[in-house]
Amino acid sequence: MISKELLDILACPACEDRPPVRLSEDEKYVVCDQCGRHYPIREDIPVMLVDEAIRPDQDEESRTGDRGQ
Repeated sequence: MISKELLDILACPACEDRPPVRLSEDEKYVVCDQCGRHYPIREDIPVMLVDEAIRPDQDEESRTGDRGQ
């Protein structure tokens, strides 16, 4: 699980103004409400790489898929 302290300092790397992110309800992603990207959490570490993020225009299967875990 990600600590609140870590979550408080994380920001979306894809958005120019670096908005804060939040934890998804299932706690599998860190989510940017501004651009809608879902950054995966692997072994309790958020992967804040734009290339690893799931964009809002991708289908739901991509969001819930294995993604190499």
